[in-house]
Amino acid sequence: MLDHLFISVSDIERSIRFYQATLAPLGITARFDYDGKDGPPGHPDLKGFGAKGRMFFWLRKGVVEGRAVHVGFIANNRTEVEIAYAAALEHGATDNGAPGARLHYDPDYYAANVFDPDGYSLEFVYKNWQHSA
Repeated sequence: MLDHLFISVSDIERSIRFYQATLAPLGITARFDYDGKDGPPGHPDLKGFGAKGRMFFWLRKGVVEGRAVHVGFIANNRTEVEIAYAAALEHGATDNGAPGARLHYDPDYYAANVFDPDGYSLEFVYKNWQHSA
């Protein structure tokens, strides 16, 4: 199970605005700024995003490797997939797959894909079998 992820971004303020708008429809609304000087020598400043008391997605200013990263964000239903996709496009993402079933995975795998402003691959995904419990 994944606890957290850091990605480097070229423009930290632009990325904060992008991710605040894009992740909010998924319920990822908590924000935290970590000052790197509070950590060990060389620790970067971090801008965190999370939900339900956990910070798990972090931005740091640095060299962008673009499409070297793919991040899938959980949506609780198809509507959340569509809203997150629309918010991402409205805030500078480029399309990489409109909302719809991803039949190559499963008929009930519903997702949308974008590239964020730095070229990272993002997926907003609803898998109904993971919400049936």
